[in-house]
Amino acid sequence: MNFIAWTIVACEIGFWVVILAGLITRYLFKKKRLGLFFLALTPVIDLLLLIVTASDMYNGAVATQVHAIAAIYLGVSIAFGKSMIRWADVRFLYYIKKQGSKPEKKTGYAHARHSMKGSLQHVLAFIIGGAFLAGMIYFVADADKTEALFQMLKLWAVILAIDIGISLSYFIWPRAEKVKRHA
Repeated sequence: MNFIAWTIVACEIGFWVVILAGLITRYLFKKKRLGLFFLALTPVIDLLLLIVTASDMYNGAVATQVHAIAAIYLGVSIAFGKSMIRWADVRFLYYIKKQGSKPEKKTGYAHARHSMKGSLQHVLAFIIGGAFLAGMIYFVADADKTEALFQMLKLWAVILAIDIGISLSYFIWPRAEKVKRHA
């Protein structure tokens, strides 16, 4: 694995480490401001990944799928970051602190709306990550060096279309509630 790939792995680990540190500091140690500081570090991790990827491309690297994944990671992290933190926050409170209500599994149209909200966040991630990919393609200005970026952008567009299609299907065929069996 090359340096960029390891940087992506480190950023993903760092993302969850600062979220966990923020939640632990916030709820177990009751240091809300310090917890918020840790949670606010997530965009710094994204910025670090952007700087490393851009400098690698600037220094003449031929773009690979790993460079494209870095742009996708940035888009996803920015678009889904707040909701991922909220998701972790609710579960941390319920499962670790034993506070709040148990996170519910959505069914019916509530699930369809939740899924569509996720798809719209995916659209935002595509716009952000796609802008980074398009920017790298534009600034390198060498189709041979950026072919992997262009191919990944096309693949991501197909995945996004499938995601939206699945979300729309839940409005036609809503997820049914599971029947609880009594023993």
